[in-house]
This record gives sequence, C-alpha cells and structure tokens, in this order.
Amino acid sequence: MTTTTPQMPPQPVRPASSGINERARKARKALSNPWASTLAIVIAVLWTVPTVGLLVTSFRPELDIRTSGWWTVFGDALAGEGVFSLRNYETALFGSSTNMIDFFVNSFVVTLPAVFIPITIALLAAYGFAWIDFKGRDILFIAVFALQIVPIQITLVPLLSAYVDLGINGTFWTIWLSHSIFALPLAIFLLHNFMKDVPRSLVEAARVDGAGHVKIFFQVMMPLLTPAIAAFAIFQFLWVWNDLLVALVMGDLRTFPLTVRIAELAGSRGGDWHVLSAGAFISMVVPVIVFLVLQRYFVRGMLAGAVKG
Repeated sequence: MTTTTPQMPPQPVRPASSGINERARKARKALSNPWASTLAIVIAVLWTVPTVGLLVTSFRPELDIRTSGWWTVFGDALAGEGVFSLRNYETALFGSSTNMIDFFVNSFVVTLPAVFIPITIALLAAYGFAWIDFKGRDILFIAVFALQIVPIQITLVPLLSAYVDLGINGTFWTIWLSHSIFALPLAIFLLHNFMKDVPRSLVEAARVDGAGHVKIFFQVMMPLLTPAIAAFAIFQFLWVWNDLLVALVMGDLRTFPLTVRIAELAGSRGGDWHVLSAGAFISMVVPVIVFLVLQRYFVRGMLAGAVKG
C-alpha cells in the first residue's frame, strides 16, 4: 500500500520591491494626512505674513504707518477709510536723500555679468574635467571641489589688496571678478556632475562622425545642459542680487548696488518706515519675479541626473 504525500499549493513569491512600495505608500499616506496638510498651510501662512505686511506698509501714508499697524487696513477698507498711494515709492526711488534708482540700476549692472562670467568659465572647465583625459585631472578636480569650504570672509582682504595693486579697485570689475571667483567651485562641481551623466556612447558616436571637442561641446553637451545652466544661473542671480558683503567691501559709491543703499537707510533713517518698506520691497521684487518665472527650470535643473535608469 502506497501513500501519496499531499502537494501543497505554491506560495506566492513576494517581489523584492514590495517592501519599498509599502514604505512609499505609508510615506504618501503620512504626507497626505490632514494634520500634516494643516501644519504645512500654517507654516506657509506664517512665512508669508511678514512679506504681506511689508507690501501693505509700503503703500500706506507716513502718518498711518506711525499711528497704526498694517493689519488695520482691512478694517479701514471695510469702513471706506483706507488710503493707498505710490508716494513712498516715489520718495524711495527719486527722493533727493534716497535716490535709489541709481542703485537699482547698479544691481543689474553687477548681477548680470556676475552670472554670465562664472557660467562661461565653469562650462569649459567642467567639460575638461569630464571628457578630456589629462595628467593630474582627479587631483585638480578635488582641489577645485575643496575650494567650496573656504570662507568668503578670509579672502576679501587678499583680493582687495590684489585689486589695489592692479589699479582696478572701486570699479565694477572688482565685484564681477569676486563673485565669479566665489561661484566657480560650485558651478564647476555641479556642471561636471551633469556632464558625467551624459551617456558615453553618445559622445563616442559624435567622435566617430568626426566631431572634435568644440563640436561635441556646443552641439551635444549644451542642449542637454540647459536645465543645469538655468538652475545655476537662477541660484547665482539670487545670490549676487541679495549680496551685501562683497559689494560693500569691493565697491564704492559709484558701484554700490541696492542692498548697500537699503542697509544705509536702515542705519541712518530707521524711523522712516514709509521709505524703508518701499525700498525693501523694491529690492526683493526682482528676485521674486525671477524665481517665479523661472521656477520650473530651477526645479528641473536641481532634479536632473538625480535618478538613474
């Protein structure tokens, strides 16, 4: 008599990625929790309130600013007593004691070349580190990467001494060169990483077709690097536009940007809130517009190359 061992049904094999998917599902559920959403909204509101207050104050008359808070405008508006004008902006931009329009123009003159110069140099350097094999390449790249940890403050005096020796101190060149020097290590590092993500087969195919380094750089690399270039350009624009330290040390009255003038107003005219509020909003409106208009390029550039496959 023979006995037959009953066959057990095969157990389903749990895929290896199921654990990751389960954690992702739990994280998504936690982030979509009503309490988490409420907390995010509260933080966003608290973060925005000072900006809204600054904007409202910049349009209020001087007497109203001195006698009541900016939040009272809502009650005044309901009562039909709210008064808004552009007089504060006129005083800030064209007033004899403020005259911020010249400093506003200087901010553009300082910022645009300080963005273009480091990107141009960093693109060439990053391509050389990524696709040109030369002796000492890795050591030199590590040295460039290590320059990111050098504090700006300890370089200001040596740089200023060099500018004085060259006879260019007090000109826009000192500010342009300083910002370019400080931005190059990070720019080279970021653009190098993006270039290394370009498939080698694409570069080899271009070489088989007879393309040299110049043609590969302009026709293969540049179209692929547009998000990365745009992201760093936005980052550098915001950094240079809001800079005070470099402009104050390297510049003079002819080259001072808007941030220096705002700092002077805060120190010498701290009681003139109607001028300060308008001047502060004039200073911040350009970075806000630049970021909002080019936000998608900034996000794409920051995320490009972050996920393989």
